[in-house]
Amino acid sequence: MSTDLISPNCQIHPSVKIGRNVRVGPWCVIGENVTIGSGSVLDSHIVVKKNTKIGEGNRIFQFSSIGEDPADKKFSGEETWLEIGDQNIFREGVTAHRGTGSGGGITKIGSKNLLMPYVHIAHDCFIGDNTVFANNVGISGHVHVGDWAILGGYAGVNQFLKIGAHAMIGGMTHITNDIPAFMIVSGRPASVRSVNAIGLERRGFDKETISDLREAFKVIYKRKYSLQEAIDQLKAMREGCEALQILIDSLESSEKGIHR
Repeated sequence: MSTDLISPNCQIHPSVKIGRNVRVGPWCVIGENVTIGSGSVLDSHIVVKKNTKIGEGNRIFQFSSIGEDPADKKFSGEETWLEIGDQNIFREGVTAHRGTGSGGGITKIGSKNLLMPYVHIAHDCFIGDNTVFANNVGISGHVHVGDWAILGGYAGVNQFLKIGAHAMIGGMTHITNDIPAFMIVSGRPASVRSVNAIGLERRGFDKETISDLREAFKVIYKRKYSLQEAIDQLKAMREGCEALQILIDSLESSEKGIHR
C-alpha cells in the first residue's frame, strides 16, 4: 500500500490488508482481519471493527461504522463476518453489522449499491446489487433484499423478511411481510399498490414484459385467488417471460407470507 494515501492519524491493526490506491482519511480506526480492496476510499472518522472484507472501488463517508458486533443478545463473541462487494457508496453515518453464529455467521452486501445517510444493515442480512436505500432506512436481522430494490427514507423492515428484486418501498413504510419482486409498496399499514413500471422502463424492460407483469399483479391482488392459485395462474402465463419466473420464485420462496 502507498503510505502517501493513508493519513498518519489513523489507527490500523497490523493484520489489515489494504489494496492498491486505497485512501484512508484522518481519524479512521481499522481493526483486525479487515481487507480493503483496490481503489476504495474511506473519508474520515470511520470505524471498520473486525472480520470485514471490503471489495474494490468502494466509497465510505465520514462517521460510518462497518463490521461492528451484531446487536443480538444471542451473540457471544463467536467469529462472524461482513462481506461487501465492489463500487458501493456508504454515505454519512451508515452502520453495517457482522453476522451471528446462529444466523449463518455472515452479513453480505453486494455491489453498486447506494446507502444514503444513517442507513442500518443488521446482522445476517443479504443485500443484492444495484439497490438504493434512502436516508434512515432500517433493515432488521436476517433480511434478504433483491437486486435493484429501492427503499424510501425511514422505511423499516422486520426481521427474517424478503424484499424481491426490482421492488420499491415508499418512504416511512413499515414492512411486516415479504414483498414480491417488481411490486411497489407504500402506506401505513403497508399496501402493495402496483407494478414498479417506471423503474422497469428505466432499466430497459420492454413493454411486453411490463404488460405481463401488470397482468400478474391483477392475478395476485385483484382476482381473489388464493396465493397458490395465483402462482398456478402465473406458471401458465410464464412461457417466454423471464420476469414472470423471477416473480414466481419470489412468491414461492416466501416463508413469512407476502403483503397482500
